[in-house]
Amino acid sequence: MEGRISSVQSMGAVDGPGLRYVVFMQGCPLRCKYCHNPETWSTQGGTTQTADELCRTVTRYKPYFGESGGITVSGGEPLMQADFVAELFEKLHREHIHTVLDTSGAGSLKDAEKVLRHTDLVLCDLKFTTEESYRENCGGSLRHTLEFLKLTEKMGIPVWIRHVVAPGLTDTAEGLLAVKTLCKAFSNIEKIEWLPFKNLCVPKYKSLGLQFQMGDAPALSAARLEALLSETE
Repeated sequence: MEGRISSVQSMGAVDGPGLRYVVFMQGCPLRCKYCHNPETWSTQGGTTQTADELCRTVTRYKPYFGESGGITVSGGEPLMQADFVAELFEKLHREHIHTVLDTSGAGSLKDAEKVLRHTDLVLCDLKFTTEESYRENCGGSLRHTLEFLKLTEKMGIPVWIRHVVAPGLTDTAEGLLAVKTLCKAFSNIEKIEWLPFKNLCVPKYKSLGLQFQMGDAPALSAARLEALLSETE
């Protein structure tokens, strides 16, 4: 089966445990105001590759990432190409390669289950903490994301939550505390990764002729994030 891939990063160090081969899939149903990968939105961009071809490529990197690393499939939204990712992960498991799914949980839960059968770890983007803010700021659904998390819990797959802390959207102690509260409801969530908003994606938007919805918002400093987190303790 062929998948449509936006780009790859052969040695990523921030997308799961250890060193990882990171694959950014093409296509995303969401339009998050702070999205830093607008080039992955279209389902027609990128290049095509079969699961067999990609599996052979990733396997060649196994000596570099060893037992502590593996592959992370991100996006865009990888669940938009669930059949491809499921086939890829199944093949990689035969090679004893650790698989991570980096997802917002958007899309069919039935399709998600196919992928999760061969997934060792989920990185789930929990974007907002109310249904209204999800709809307004990314076009997604908190309810659906929580249903996806329930599915991971049912299947016994560990989850790391990722939450972007963005100026004017999610940069309040109350908001961060709400994320912590939601996560306490799930027994399989191992940790929360707080991702400070960055504006390095602005040139991408300009080159694509797109408007960046965050405008000229400044990047969130590490000090600001630390101060917010201290208020939630």
